Amino acid sequence: MKTSEINFKITVDENHLPVNITWEAKDAGEASVSKSIMIALWDAHENNTMRIDLWTKDMTIDEMKKFYHQNIMTLTDTYVRATNDNATAEDVRTFFTEVGKKIGVIQ
Repeated sequence: MKTSEINFKITVDENHLPVNITWEAKDAGEASVSKSIMIALWDAHENNTMRIDLWTKDMTIDEMKKFYHQNIMTLTDTYVRATNDNATAEDVRTFFTEVGKKIGVIQ
C-alpha cells in the first residue's frame, strides 16, 4: 500500500481571515496558490458531511460565483460516477445551468 499527502497552508491576517492559500501534492508533482478551497469529508461515525470552506480576502464575488457554480457541476459528475444515477444528475445540471445564467457565470 502507498500513502499520499496533500498539504494546505493557510496564512491569515490579525483577524484570522485567510490572505493566502497554497497547496502541494508531491506524488502528483503539483503545487499552487489558490484563492479558495472547499473540502468535504464523510464522517462515517457521525454519518454526515464535515466541511472546510475558506477563501482569501481578495477573492472577488464574481470569482466566488464561478467557483460555486463549477463546484456543483463537477460534484454532479462525481455523483454519477459513484451512483450511476444519471436522471438525478441531469436534473441538477439543468437546474444549475439556469442558476449559472442567473448569477452571470454562463451565457
